[in-house]
Amino acid sequence: MKMKAKWASAPYIIWMILFTIIPLAMIVYFAFTGSDGSFTLENVKNAGVHIPTLANSIYLALISTVVCLVVAYPFAYYISRKSYSKQKMMVMLVMLPMWMNFLLRTHALSALIEDNGVINTILTSIGLEPLKMINTQGAVIFGMVYNFLPYMIMPLYSIMTKIDNRTIEAAADLGANTLQTHRSIIVPMSVPGIISGITMVFVPSVSTFVISGLLGGSENYLIGDIITAQMLGSAYNLHYGSATSLLLMIVVLVTMIIFNGLDSEDTEGMLA
Repeated sequence: MKMKAKWASAPYIIWMILFTIIPLAMIVYFAFTGSDGSFTLENVKNAGVHIPTLANSIYLALISTVVCLVVAYPFAYYISRKSYSKQKMMVMLVMLPMWMNFLLRTHALSALIEDNGVINTILTSIGLEPLKMINTQGAVIFGMVYNFLPYMIMPLYSIMTKIDNRTIEAAADLGANTLQTHRSIIVPMSVPGIISGITMVFVPSVSTFVISGLLGGSENYLIGDIITAQMLGSAYNLHYGSATSLLLMIVVLVTMIIFNGLDSEDTEGMLA
């Protein structure tokens, strides 16, 4: 049985080695070497100039994550209280936009909010002034929420659907109103889903480059855009790009450790 289990895990181990461990090792290698292959810390020191951009990326990602949580929480709760057939239909509607290519969704959003886009065309046709939406931080946040909202809804729904209706009914029988029920029962029991949703939205938001490139313009470049330019663009410098990527990886790793720690503490508290 043990031998069969080892063979069953072999494809996953090979996949992790080829597409996770080796690429990470290459990034670390190029980050700490020069063009001649010698060890150097210059790349890491130079990557420090992008810390303000990284801080702005974290700031916009945090705002987008909070907006996603505020929007997704009541919607996920609403779905979880419906009948099973209605839940399946609503979950399909949530998942439906994710079946479309990420780049196409962002291009479609750009067509809606650009200066001569659909929204401004409608506004001008009814005599209103057009709005400046494209190439702003607001557009970047809107794009993140638009693309990553399902990643917040699904973990919340998965946790909330496991909350027994009898628990909520018992709280009502004991005199708790809707707000008290949510504060004392629903929210504490939903914490694992909240943490998972925050992680699933924050990590891709802080590292995105497509959304900021298409909706934010050159004045709202994020750390992902800088890495893309260094790895693939005109500013090609594999060593410098790897050092900048390493900086972003540290932020993502710290974020994952913090949220995993919170999730573990919450699980222990519920078991206690």
